[in-house]
Amino acid sequence: MTESKSYIGQQVKVIIDRPLGSWHPDHDIFYTVNYGYVPGTISGDGEEVDVYLLGVDIPLDEADGICIAVLHRVDDNDDKLIVAFAGQTFTDEEILTAVHFVEQDFEVELFR
Repeated sequence: MTESKSYIGQQVKVIIDRPLGSWHPDHDIFYTVNYGYVPGTISGDGEEVDVYLLGVDIPLDEADGICIAVLHRVDDNDDKLIVAFAGQTFTDEEILTAVHFVEQDFEVELFR
């Protein structure tokens, strides 16, 4: 978790592999936000660091944004960066509501 917190306030490039409006390839999950990863990184689960991109209502392939928070799954070794475009802000409640479609099955903590 400590490593993920270092992204807060940093600009990151995000590759979107599950765009807004798409379905997860293996699970019955419909993506209501763009979801992807930071290329060239490794997270606790051995995959690239995952990202929820908030504040855009169209599907994207990639984006550059600012990490405004980190969502930590208490019962899983997988943190998610919360990324928004420069100048956008979201409350904790807005963030948790936006990612609830996936995170409802996990115990999560939000760090800023």
